Amino acid sequence: MPHPHQQEKILSHDTRPEVRLRSFCQAEEIKAYAFDKEFGTHAQYRSIYTKKETLAENALEDGANVALAIADNAIIGFGVLNHPEPEDRWNALGTGIMMEVKVIEVARSWRSSGIARGILDMLTSDPLVEAMIVYMVGYSWTWDLDGTQKSAQEYRNMMIRLFEPFGFLELQTNEPNICIRSENLFMGRIGAKVSKEIRTQFKWLRFGVPME
Repeated sequence: MPHPHQQEKILSHDTRPEVRLRSFCQAEEIKAYAFDKEFGTHAQYRSIYTKKETLAENALEDGANVALAIADNAIIGFGVLNHPEPEDRWNALGTGIMMEVKVIEVARSWRSSGIARGILDMLTSDPLVEAMIVYMVGYSWTWDLDGTQKSAQEYRNMMIRLFEPFGFLELQTNEPNICIRSENLFMGRIGAKVSKEIRTQFKWLRFGVPME
């Protein structure tokens, strides 16, 4: 059965096929679509997910939201909102309190069409998000600088412009993998229903301070 909070929107383009955006896609649905060949390995860049099966695996996890952009029955963009990895410090706040935007990717030939923005909307418009802290980590070594013809700093600024309209703010942290490069980025969105206590704990957790 479809997820009770599943949403669908249509993006229309004058000269290209319409794009269907769907949230909370299920594993069997994902497997039924083709996977755009541009999600793969390029000369200077490798897609974070190169197989649709990885998306399907995420969709099987409790509470995960896999959002797809579909054109001509093929996946041409995707985003994943899921729990932190077991070893991540963000689990310290408790199960289901923090969720990570693990990936947003659009096939190279479909970029600059509003698809990434539409996918992020699919990931953040679920009412349950207001009771969570949703974060993203931008590692510069995962960015398609070659395909976008941008410097790392320009790409970083592009990411900020994408996420800010959805309530994300750039936040400071001493998490080692983020601090290893100055252009890396950590952004968070604190839901309106998150308690003052959790907000305070999150502030200290960002700097690795033990919580009582």
